[in-house]
Amino acid sequence: MARSATVPKKASRTGAGRRRASPALSSKAAPVGKSDQPTLDLKAARQTVLDLLAIPGISGREDAIAAAIRGKLLAAGCPAETIRFDKANSRTPLKGSCGNLIVKLPGTVRGPRRLLMAHMDTVPVCEGTTPLLKGDRVVSGNPATGLGADDRAGCGVVLTAALEILRQKLDHPPLTLLFAIQEEVGLWGARTVRAADLGRPRLAFNFDGGAVDKLTIGATGGERLDIVVEGIPSHAGVAPEQGVSAIAIAAVAIASLTADGWHGLVEKGGRRGTSNVGVIQAGAATNVVAERADIRAEARGHDPAFRGRIVKAIEKAFTAAVRKVRSASGKTGKVTMTSRLDYEAFRLAEDEPSVVAARQALETLGHRPRFDISNGGLDANWMAANGIPTVTLGCGQNDIHTTQEWLDLPTYEAACQAALRLAVAAD
Repeated sequence: MARSATVPKKASRTGAGRRRASPALSSKAAPVGKSDQPTLDLKAARQTVLDLLAIPGISGREDAIAAAIRGKLLAAGCPAETIRFDKANSRTPLKGSCGNLIVKLPGTVRGPRRLLMAHMDTVPVCEGTTPLLKGDRVVSGNPATGLGADDRAGCGVVLTAALEILRQKLDHPPLTLLFAIQEEVGLWGARTVRAADLGRPRLAFNFDGGAVDKLTIGATGGERLDIVVEGIPSHAGVAPEQGVSAIAIAAVAIASLTADGWHGLVEKGGRRGTSNVGVIQAGAATNVVAERADIRAEARGHDPAFRGRIVKAIEKAFTAAVRKVRSASGKTGKVTMTSRLDYEAFRLAEDEPSVVAARQALETLGHRPRFDISNGGLDANWMAANGIPTVTLGCGQNDIHTTQEWLDLPTYEAACQAALRLAVAAD
């Protein structure tokens, strides 16, 4: 996730999660205090995340990590018929090795169905990592790779909660676990999952991010832009004036966007967003005026209308650049731009049931939760669009997507405790 903004916290509410001491179904529950928190095997929780970190699984190749998660669940006594894969990988641009891993556990007590989720894939820089324990941190033992705690830590949190429930035979309301695919390349697992396949949960908790007391209740929306600039080739030494450089067109457009405040942080009329030209592929040789440039860019913003203005500004800049860059005979190139919505912005109310439940769970465990709005996309963006309002909790990842990534184990363990409490609560 990118830059985020802390939202002032309203007066907290009292109350805690609930659990049952009897396996029989019941429509009533007794309040539970911190002392009644189910016991968490911290040593096992640490080993779980170390095991998961060691398994490769970049976007589109999550089958090995999914098999490991499934194997741990089965070994703990999870009924095989409650575990399934959907066909999300057949509906994504990147044809992956498996779909979302979904586990649906019937409740032993009455209560609204709860969803705990995390994404299985890691970014390419994490491929080849070897997790190394250094005190209360886990780092990559391979200096050339990242750790992959984004989001293997989240998977470890959700899996730990499930394993403790199975091993201790804890009572719980109906539960769904979602281990999503292809988050890092467009949130595709969450985008394509069907609410019906998840049992239409009433409360939903996504584990991804940093501090455990950070409750992310909103995130920006993002659009991807594919821009193709077509120039006119000519010999760069013999007759450069007869050509139209696609690279020159792109350069003029980007310079214009930068000068006019439409590139990078965009602030106009009290509104705010971001844009970035991130990829340019152009040219084949220095002695040829470049005839084509393929460009990938993005625009982000919490306000869909303002984000649309950013996209329009990018389109206008490239159109204007085409008119400015001409051959000696007056010929011009052309530009084609297509955009697609990566994820829409969302904002949960502070009294949304999932937000209230997460805040109460953290407060009961002695934390001081704070609300946060993310300037990066989350699986929660698409969960909200799919009709499942989802709050995101941190689980200890730091310096993600870099070779310096590390996992803070005390934060990870605290997230495991929060997840277990959220899973066994029945109201």
